[in-house]
Amino acid sequence: MRGLKIEVRGIVQGVGFRPFVYRVAREYGITGSVSNDSRGVTIHASGEGEQLYLFLNAIKNEAPPAAVVEEVNVFTEGRPSRYPSFEIAPSSADGGREVLVSPDIATCRECIAELFDPGDRRYLYPFINCTNCGPRFTIIAETPYDRPNTSMAKFTMCPDCAREYDDPSDRRFHAQPNACPACGPAVRLADRAGNTPGGDPVTRAAALLREGKIVAVKGLGGFQLACDATGDDAVAALRERKQRYSRPFAVMTATLEDAWRLCEIDEREADLLSGARRPIVLLREKEGSPISPQVAGGLAHQGIFLPYTPLHHLLVREAGIPLVMTSGNVSNEPIAIANDEALERLGDIADYFLLHDRDILVRYDDSVSRIFKGAEYPVRRARGYAPYPLRVRRRAGRTVLALGPELKNTFCALRGDLAFVSQHIGDMETADEVRHFEEALSAMRRLFSLSPEVVAHDLHPEYATTQMAPEFGLPVIGVQHHHAHVVSCMADRDLTGEVIGVAWDGTGYGQDGTVWGGEFLVADETGFRRGAHLYRYPMPGADACVHNLHRMAAGVMSGLFADPTDALERLRERIEIDDAEAESLLFQLRERVNTPMTSSAGRMFDAVAALAGVRDVALYDGQAACELEAIADGSGEYYDFLLDTSAEPWVVDTRPLFREVLVDLAAGTGAPEISAKFHAAMALAVVETCEALAEATGLDRVVLSGGVFQNELFGGWVVDGLASARLRPFVHRRVPCNDGGVSLGQAVVAAAKDRVS
Repeated sequence: MRGLKIEVRGIVQGVGFRPFVYRVAREYGITGSVSNDSRGVTIHASGEGEQLYLFLNAIKNEAPPAAVVEEVNVFTEGRPSRYPSFEIAPSSADGGREVLVSPDIATCRECIAELFDPGDRRYLYPFINCTNCGPRFTIIAETPYDRPNTSMAKFTMCPDCAREYDDPSDRRFHAQPNACPACGPAVRLADRAGNTPGGDPVTRAAALLREGKIVAVKGLGGFQLACDATGDDAVAALRERKQRYSRPFAVMTATLEDAWRLCEIDEREADLLSGARRPIVLLREKEGSPISPQVAGGLAHQGIFLPYTPLHHLLVREAGIPLVMTSGNVSNEPIAIANDEALERLGDIADYFLLHDRDILVRYDDSVSRIFKGAEYPVRRARGYAPYPLRVRRRAGRTVLALGPELKNTFCALRGDLAFVSQHIGDMETADEVRHFEEALSAMRRLFSLSPEVVAHDLHPEYATTQMAPEFGLPVIGVQHHHAHVVSCMADRDLTGEVIGVAWDGTGYGQDGTVWGGEFLVADETGFRRGAHLYRYPMPGADACVHNLHRMAAGVMSGLFADPTDALERLRERIEIDDAEAESLLFQLRERVNTPMTSSAGRMFDAVAALAGVRDVALYDGQAACELEAIADGSGEYYDFLLDTSAEPWVVDTRPLFREVLVDLAAGTGAPEISAKFHAAMALAVVETCEALAEATGLDRVVLSGGVFQNELFGGWVVDGLASARLRPFVHRRVPCNDGGVSLGQAVVAAAKDRVS
């Protein structure tokens, strides 16, 4: 008889791990105990040598589907455990909190079957769950993950639920959110005044949706605004009330079969749609789809997702139509999570509210993803993914807190080799959004006992996160935005050492006083040199160019014509610009007042979109580029460009490209062909510049990051071109290529610099 102490680290709380250990111990005749602690699960096990070996092997290799076993540490105990049998012992909260909290998990097949089984006691119960599914991160206040530490603490289990909870053979053995209609949370329907109409809340809400009403639905991590996705009037009303005039909405369908009727879906996309994480998946819409054209906002892809809570399953199935499901907020505000908050903030948007009384403790947006080059390619990382950490190759000496960028913000805490990247926070442009950031950071620090020793931030002096950094009273390290992009992809793909990094996006604070965004860096974790960049054009009005795209087109034209007056006259032949605006542009271009220079690739897409008549005013970040991609249709031709290697850094001169665009426009060439030739030219520029840098440096690994690489057409051509050139391209797989991944790069760079110093 031998005794072992076994420490298991990973996602092992709230996922049925202790019941699993209990059953395996009984199977192999092991005595002892299993308990949660603040670092994971601890097992005391006594038995014969062979049985202990089989027991350990099962723990490592046969864990429940929602569990992730990161580490198993085994210690010999001097004497066998004192337990005559095997039992689940009370949890311990001693020591620092290092347990990994599970993300929320989509409703499992067994629970769905029970949900729609008239003979089951949880028939049509909107909060059915078990150890394999249900809320986790959004209901936990403290670790260990036990019911008293969750928002389920106020619901006392009835005798039937308590019996399941205490039965090791039951699927709900120690399922912390376990509940039923007799003892658990309940749903109610309310109008804007908080009054409750009669009838079943879900049935009534579904009927209202079919009538074209907008219903605010309390989901897992916040409220969602729902309407009929096939109804033009309903979608238009939602856009107007939410003040989201163009950005695409996501659509929820009841089943995968329903999604197939709307979009082209391959096997990998089907797996992503129906998996436990249930992100919104970007898919090609089929011709003849009944979805309102207003849903996608003129883009080539629809964001489709499947129900991930019992309430969603009930509502979408009862409605019998695909539903728009978008975040429950006014544009540029955090998602609402409390009933009173929703009634107040969403009262001018929603006609009715589907409420419940299980509190949401963490704001948690839906994740967005797609399949690119055969594997998942995240766009927004939140529900189903965060707060699960990423393991990185090089350990941090001191714990680093990286505050992230201004737009699409996430923050990241790097402790040892674990990078805790937060859920999507959003754009840090209002006081409410900054409070959301602070709220999320406080929760993350509390749950994981994170005590930062170094703070990393962007170099832009006006970013809220940059200004926040000194307030921690810790050493601060500034990280250049595009260096962070490159290292984010390196960490994502487990790369170390020097690489060629292509960071193409809309904007980033450059070290030379210009706006960067079309960068080729020779970089590692500790530093970089600027190998090449796109040709620089003026940005008259600076950030005004981001929304008024004719301004960026004017900047480009001034790079083609020496006299700003000539440049503006040629532009006004293509774009209608009133006299006052023209005078403002002319003054800024001549005097260079509030007119920084930029090498941004994103601004080049904007300029082409404006010149080709695709879009002049952008209502959200990246809109013009997305629309330009959506219409691209050509014969494989491309515009010319020039790689100037006469001085360092090299310059990819795009003036020949824009001159040829003007020639095509004068010849009456359509926007789809212009878009295709532009995409091809930009992709070829990346490939040929990387080839030249590879020859000069001896490097063959090319990492691709920045929001421009969300463009599937452009990104696909770049990856294929690099591979054909016998270079090794790497794209993101675990965090987004856009600014949502920047905090990871900041953290890794800061840790590397901190080690060196």
